[in-house]
Amino acid sequence: QVQLVESGGGSVQAGGSLRLSCAAFGYSSSSDCMAWFRQAPGKEREGVATIYTGGGSAAYADSVKGRFTISRDNAKSTVYLQMNSLKPEDTAMYYCAADPFLRGLTPEEYKYWGQGTQVTVSS
Repeated sequence: QVQLVESGGGSVQAGGSLRLSCAAFGYSSSSDCMAWFRQAPGKEREGVATIYTGGGSAAYADSVKGRFTISRDNAKSTVYLQMNSLKPEDTAMYYCAADPFLRGLTPEEYKYWGQGTQVTVSS
């Protein structure tokens, strides 16, 4: 059974940094896509960043470009999201997602999901 477990969320002041981690259990693919999404109260889930094993290409939402960096450690089956220069509008529940195929930033495309980790940024 595939399980994605997120960690690293917390509370931080604006301008601060956090690093999220997502460990994948029972999941192994020679080429796949792993991504981070977020959902604020009353808003739809939105894509933040995605990274593809084949070639290591990454894509970001415009709202986080230049501030967030997605990376992965294939040996540990773990994907990371380094978040710098955090803003109050980054406050949301952050979810890790994975899929065996190349995907974009649309949540409906992803097969596997974690339970989420809360990020709160105060002004």
